[in-house]
Amino acid sequence: MSGHSHWSSIKHKKAAVDQKRGKIFAKLSRAIMVAARRGADPDMNAALRQAIDTARKYSMPRDNIDRAVKKGSGDLGGIIFQELVYEGYGPGGVAMLVEAVTDKSTRTTPEIRKIFDTRGGNLSGTGSTAWMFKRKGLIGVPGEAADEDRLLEIVLDAGADDVASSGRDWEIICPAESFEHVRRALDEAGVATTVAELTYIADSELDPDAETQKKALSLMEALEDHDDVQNVYAAFTPSDEVLSEIEKG
Repeated sequence: MSGHSHWSSIKHKKAAVDQKRGKIFAKLSRAIMVAARRGADPDMNAALRQAIDTARKYSMPRDNIDRAVKKGSGDLGGIIFQELVYEGYGPGGVAMLVEAVTDKSTRTTPEIRKIFDTRGGNLSGTGSTAWMFKRKGLIGVPGEAADEDRLLEIVLDAGADDVASSGRDWEIICPAESFEHVRRALDEAGVATTVAELTYIADSELDPDAETQKKALSLMEALEDHDDVQNVYAAFTPSDEVLSEIEKG
């Protein structure tokens, strides 16, 4: 068991907020369109399968999903989106990666730079922070869905690296190549999940003070609120106290 990382529960709560704001469907559609460029059959395209599964998890209508797949595969034509990865540092020197999907990088890049600048960070060059992160599978499981012993038995046999407590829930980390095996094992065992995605996790993390953590989380939230941003990753773990304070508003 590793320490508390909280990222799966944070992602789930943030997506729930985005859904209320009506923003999550637009971001999910872009993710599906980009993935569908590699093939419209989710059985042959793992990225598309993941994008569709995520969309279904947040109750995206089937018609929206089908339309996004057709747009991405070229069946309906329309706007061409591209994937971008921005690298930068937040308050206290916290390394960050930002994944975006945009139809106009000349608009998105200066806007992302401005968010970094106004929130105490700075956008840096290619290769400045990406080397600190590794591609991993991240799966969140509600605490009531399984006890620790059962969960370990299911996921370790399927190739998971670790199971960690994340508040009242569980967080499973696995190599990217084992992600589908672990997710399928949980599904076959009837264990519900809140988050199931390929993500980036830092090899090592900083341990900033509480005030710096709040500033870094504020930057991450501002980046995630940008319409073109899909995901934000950071090389630190917010403390229970900071998260509790933020949740209370």
